[in-house]
Amino acid sequence: MPIIDTHHHFWKYSEKEYGWLNDNMKALRRDFLPEDLYKEMRAAGVDGAVSVQARQTVEESDWLLGMAEKNDFLKGVVGWVDLRNKGVDKDLERLAKHKKFKGVRHVIQDEPDNNFILGAAFNEGINKLLKYDLRYDILIYEKHLKPSIAFVDKHPKQIFILDHIAKPRIKERILSPWRENMMDLAKRQNVYCKISGMVTEADWKKWSAADLAPYFDTALQAFGPRRLMLGSDWPVMLVAGKYKQWVDLVKQAVSRYSAAEQAQILQKNAIAAYKL
Repeated sequence: MPIIDTHHHFWKYSEKEYGWLNDNMKALRRDFLPEDLYKEMRAAGVDGAVSVQARQTVEESDWLLGMAEKNDFLKGVVGWVDLRNKGVDKDLERLAKHKKFKGVRHVIQDEPDNNFILGAAFNEGINKLLKYDLRYDILIYEKHLKPSIAFVDKHPKQIFILDHIAKPRIKERILSPWRENMMDLAKRQNVYCKISGMVTEADWKKWSAADLAPYFDTALQAFGPRRLMLGSDWPVMLVAGKYKQWVDLVKQAVSRYSAAEQAQILQKNAIAAYKL
């Protein structure tokens, strides 16, 4: 069954550019490039992938597109532009000319204002994405779900993809109010959700499939096989597990569905959501 990994990152490591890689993440303080990912994908039976921004610079968007143009297995790029900038159209128009530029993302989880996503200038930028047929990836912690629901309601025609099932508090084994808010957000049919980023929200050294099960179950119940996608969050997830281990875990979690529904989650929803 063909598989698309909808979420990974590349970087050429420098302490200045990737200061968020703290002492607990020393294993990630090196370069991660297409040839590294391709080896992991082949071993795990994954056929294609979507590159997602790791730095908030337009230059990185160009860099990711350059690698995507040289590697057929890289099917799309979710980059970054300053959506608050009144002149953002210039960047969007230029980037959207690349057939593999599929969407944009902002690291909302790191903004000091928990209601950043509702900011006027930011939402004006979001309004411009439809013109270029671009998607928006929502990167948040579970505490941001309430304002994110209000945000999505402002843009009923925009396609959104929720990253990392909104980063619930898996390590603490806390389900509420994350579960209720996920069910609420999923009522919006223009929102897809990536099954990704879960092992890094769990206990990196001691997590088990049983620890993740309630969070898998909630995501599956909320979004169902028509709006879920597999994502690895490689190489970040390497602090807590192995690439193939994660792919196999997702395949096991979705095995409750029919073969056709599994194909949707593992490949077809990614093609539909991002227009790959």
